[in-house]
Amino acid sequence: MAAAVAPYLQVAPLTLTFAVFLLVPIATIVVVSFWDYDSIRVIPDFMLLNYEELLTSPVTWQIYLNTLKYAALTWALTLGIGFTVAYFLAFHVRSLTWQITLFMICTIPFWTSNIIRMISWIPFLGRNGLLNSTLLAMGVIDQPLEFLLFSDFSVVLAFVHLYVLFMVVPIFNSMMRIDKALVEAAVDAGATGWQVLTNVIIPLSKPGIAIGSIFVVTLVMGDFITVRLMSGGQSASVGLMMANQISLLQYPAAAANAVVLLLVVLMMVALMLRVVDIRKEL
Repeated sequence: MAAAVAPYLQVAPLTLTFAVFLLVPIATIVVVSFWDYDSIRVIPDFMLLNYEELLTSPVTWQIYLNTLKYAALTWALTLGIGFTVAYFLAFHVRSLTWQITLFMICTIPFWTSNIIRMISWIPFLGRNGLLNSTLLAMGVIDQPLEFLLFSDFSVVLAFVHLYVLFMVVPIFNSMMRIDKALVEAAVDAGATGWQVLTNVIIPLSKPGIAIGSIFVVTLVMGDFITVRLMSGGQSASVGLMMANQISLLQYPAAAANAVVLLLVVLMMVALMLRVVDIRKEL
């Protein structure tokens, strides 16, 4: 009897923690999303008006498309940068000591607050910032570049800066697991560098690419402070829309938005996992 109950007792603490800190909050958000509200209170009731207003509003669709645009651009750029950095560390740096040293150097900027790292771009990209002043002094441009700050460019730049490490780490981990003998065998068989990359390294790095993509996409989809600061209030995202609804005490509307966002993100993650079966690859 004790042997039969022991496995359940072992998983009970983790199951309880999972239920209390994940399932219960999500269930609460789902329930509140069906409630009514006015300017001063939340009214427990069952209604579909929050979802109807959310899904039939052209503004909502535009904001979701804008958020997906940020996610796609950030994913593409972080994938390119992350793969390149991980490839260099895994295959061109032979010394383990130097690999660890260079990897730690990559992490140093991430020891500070996200807000500080975001704000640091403002004096650099501003109309009278360091970049525009340098370009004007060199005669490269005749007038300051307006698109550098408070634009989609600055939003995506900040996203890439904030989240690129989440792409580097899993890809680097996958590449370090690749048997170097496979690369040597491909070279001995006459494969070019490009063929080795596309037929050996990239396929074996797919788990890391998938994990990094999940991290980056989910973080961008739920972010709101980066869009608020780096766009100067000129752009919107789903997270920012929810933050504004909460500030106006529209909790049921924000909850409905959160449920829809959760479903969208889960569908995106499910699509990634269909492309790469992480459990099988690992």
